[in-house]
Amino acid sequence: MFQVSRTPAARLLGAAAVSLASLASLSAAHPAAATGAGAGASTGSGPAGDHLTVTVRDAGAGADGTFELYCNPGGGTHPDPEGACAAVERDTRWGQDAFAPVPEGSVCTMQYGGPATAHVTGVWAGRPVDVTYDRRDGCEISRWDRMVPLLPEVGARGRS
Repeated sequence: MFQVSRTPAARLLGAAAVSLASLASLSAAHPAAATGAGAGASTGSGPAGDHLTVTVRDAGAGADGTFELYCNPGGGTHPDPEGACAAVERDTRWGQDAFAPVPEGSVCTMQYGGPATAHVTGVWAGRPVDVTYDRRDGCEISRWDRMVPLLPEVGARGRS
């Protein structure tokens, strides 16, 4: 007859063994679930993945419009899906918002970068996104430029 120990360490080890056995059987039956691909990870083709809608206004000929972007793999109607996904990914850090606004109290140069605006909505890294961009001062210009090519390049060359 099998005897079960009642010590806390034995119960913990037993629970860990059951969890590992469950994970092994789950990964054998559903490989994507064990890696996290089935649990909200990006597939690039559905609502569970990274999906952004980018609406650009007053950025110049060919840059204005509304574009859909899917990442991992890149796709959608955005003119440069791989580059746009990479731009957001390079600013994505655990515990930080890749789309964060300019911090309160920042000292910004008083320069005007043009009338371009952008509105980005959707889901990135499992979190909702609803953010706006403009080019009203040096800090906002820099914030915009960090997101190129998610947002179109606007500057002396890009304005019309």
